[in-house]
Amino acid sequence: MTLLRTLCALLTCLTCLPVFAETIRIASFNTELQRDGPGLLLRDIRRGGDAQIKAVVGVIVGNAPDILALQGFDWDYDGVALAAFVETLARAGVQYPFQYAPRPNSGLATGLDMDGDGRKGGAGDAQGYGRFSGQGGMAVLSRFPILSGQAQDLSDVLWRDVPGALLPTHADGTPFPSPEALAIQRLSSMGHWIVPIQLPDDSILSLLVFQAGPPVFDGPEDRNGRRNHDEVMLWQQVLNGIFGPAPTRRFVLAGGADLDPNDSDGRREAIRALLEDRRFQDHRPASDGATQAGDHGHQGDNKLDTVDWPKVGRLRVDYVLPSADLQVQGSGVFWPAPGQDGHDMALTASRHRLVWVDLALD
Repeated sequence: MTLLRTLCALLTCLTCLPVFAETIRIASFNTELQRDGPGLLLRDIRRGGDAQIKAVVGVIVGNAPDILALQGFDWDYDGVALAAFVETLARAGVQYPFQYAPRPNSGLATGLDMDGDGRKGGAGDAQGYGRFSGQGGMAVLSRFPILSGQAQDLSDVLWRDVPGALLPTHADGTPFPSPEALAIQRLSSMGHWIVPIQLPDDSILSLLVFQAGPPVFDGPEDRNGRRNHDEVMLWQQVLNGIFGPAPTRRFVLAGGADLDPNDSDGRREAIRALLEDRRFQDHRPASDGATQAGDHGHQGDNKLDTVDWPKVGRLRVDYVLPSADLQVQGSGVFWPAPGQDGHDMALTASRHRLVWVDLALD
């Protein structure tokens, strides 16, 4: 009887112990590993010794995200460059057995004058700016299975088919640069993906991945500014079910908006609306490096900056936004202050910084 009571007491104690949920890290990183021609990135990866590639690998290994949305990585048809990069990461200590990288819109030829400069065949005449197909593309790397067959690639959505699209026009109100161009113009500069990933608890997390084009480098028609606005706003329309079944729980937006809510030259109301959408959580990832850097006189909080562009300065343009139902354990931007470990590495890797969020799986 005494033994029975002891066992019952032990079981009671065990059931009262707290349950520690597994934590996973999701990150977004614009590596800026695009090169000036096809095959050059693969060459640089295989040769070894490239300082930028070494730094990018060091940043990723040092932060060890479980799921990583990459931007600024050249795409090729057979995925050879990405495979070589994944092998390099594995040798450095981080393995990503699952990848997703469909063809982006960058460099996808159209045969038309898409940027209104009166010429055809230039980088600005592709569906998304690019000197060759896939320049500066995107990829998802994951420790957990990617359900590629269930992924939704919205990259072929036509700009004109987006409700409320801010389509550019000439001063006389006619379509810019031409009706023919707008008839085939896709919205995504790079891509918009919904990528389902099977987590260790067998639940599915949907990763919303994108890289919007810059809202500048155009003329009075504000083609790039309008397109950037609509690329950012597309996610709200996706979650509203405009483009088919949408995730309702356990989703994370990870990517680049090229837009700061306070200091960008673009249409800042787009990213503000996304950050204020109650379906997302904005835990405002911060860094010591941005906090201690010299003030640029911007309205936004310096510590939240994720990029440092020459002349333009530091801005917050890279985001990881979990859905409201997820439990956030921590967040940050990998931007060590001068004198801290990794400072020089972060600056060598890219003008952008890796942004991460830790989530508890309950």
